[in-house]
Amino acid sequence: MRTILIAIGLVSVLGGAAFAAGPAKMVDTKMGKAWADEKGMTLYTFDKDAKDKSNCDKSCLKKWPAFHAAAGAKAEGDWSLVKAADGMEMWAYDGKPLYTYAKDKKAGETNGDGVGGIWHLAK
Repeated sequence: MRTILIAIGLVSVLGGAAFAAGPAKMVDTKMGKAWADEKGMTLYTFDKDAKDKSNCDKSCLKKWPAFHAAAGAKAEGDWSLVKAADGMEMWAYDGKPLYTYAKDKKAGETNGDGVGGIWHLAK
């Protein structure tokens, strides 16, 4: 019985730790540390967004795909959910909606940093 209780406790602790980690991971890039999605694709912020609001319209989303949240995702801590122009929920960190960049073809690329002076690595 004691072994079962210990196992249940470990599953609870480890499961909670995984959930608290958030939907993205911090990775090393040639530009320094930045947030990346589960595939390692760099995430970016857009200066024209407002806190907790995406201002990247549907044509913008073609070049800057929203970092969509999985169905049933729940906001926690610094991670929140906002509506993208495509009507789907996307992740925001510290109120800043997050995007990938269509010209980044491999994990860790940072081709979107500084584009137009309004796109930046999410850190």
